[in-house]
Amino acid sequence: MATYLDRILAAHRAAAEADGRALGPLVAEALAQAPARGFTAALRGGGGIGVVAEVKRRSPSKGDLAAGLDPAALASAYERGGARCLSVLTDGDFFGGSPDDLWAARAATGLPVLRKDFTVAPADVCDARIMGADAVLLIAAALDDDELAELHTLALDVGLDVLVEVHDEQELERALAVGAALVGVNQRDLVTFEVDHERAVRVGRAIPDTVVRVAESGIRGPDDARRLAAAGFDAVLVGSPWSPPPTPRRRWPPCARPVPETARFSVRGGRRGPGSLPACSSRCAGSRARRTPWWRWPWASTPSASCSRPRPARSLPSGRPRSPGACPPRSSPWACSGTRTASGWST
Repeated sequence: MATYLDRILAAHRAAAEADGRALGPLVAEALAQAPARGFTAALRGGGGIGVVAEVKRRSPSKGDLAAGLDPAALASAYERGGARCLSVLTDGDFFGGSPDDLWAARAATGLPVLRKDFTVAPADVCDARIMGADAVLLIAAALDDDELAELHTLALDVGLDVLVEVHDEQELERALAVGAALVGVNQRDLVTFEVDHERAVRVGRAIPDTVVRVAESGIRGPDDARRLAAAGFDAVLVGSPWSPPPTPRRRWPPCARPVPETARFSVRGGRRGPGSLPACSSRCAGSRARRTPWWRWPWASTPSASCSRPRPARSLPSGRPRSPGACPPRSSPWACSGTRTASGWST
């Protein structure tokens, strides 16, 4: 029986075979792009363990995660929250992504962006650079030795960093053989899509110190990140747990503190999880706005002085547009009694 990986690779290889574009012009166009932002350099520097935050609409194993997300607003929230890099799914058939998602996310931030897709042909590498990616993903399990070497070399030639994804020590050896400077250990089995939370630590022991190490999949929270940092990893790639993502905590006013990270998020079950909003004080008329699911709220980046509550960036409930930082009128159900004082926010 065909696995998830079999079906995805078959679709991408079929698309590559049907692609009649000549490679020469694609390489020339890729080389003509503006210099890439340094993906590997961003993860190597900065101290502590970095976060690669993912823009992901859907998963083959879980279905829709946030099909209607706004990639620009999401990427901006990630950047405000301290992410060092972005990962954007561009596969449409299986993950609901697109090159437009990558372009919008990159244009909204100053962060380096990984095109996360199933790269199987040289044209895929060139397309990644042309659509604005700063790094490309090569999955060792999806490529033979010659393909891995060819695509890795081409990516470097056109100015991309390369994240080579491995799942075990044998794939790691293949990645190191082509000169990979950035290696990701995916804790998710691409055949069964099950997660082994010890895989990154186990495989990471064999990764040289000169290689930047990224742990992918199955990152459940700060405890996992601390454990992986202690094992020598430079970064974690966080996808599904943040799709939809929490708003960066340091931007939350007092009435919108996140609930404890131990609480798990479930929409249908009605339980709150990391990043969801506890009920506002009855003194805040803006509490009515909390009935809107929190992941559909792209926060304004800078609250105005007259209101301490987050507001949606696009329009009032009446549909009238307003600027992202504008405070709604006092007569609006989005208004509240919060005011900003010299010492902070008060209600």
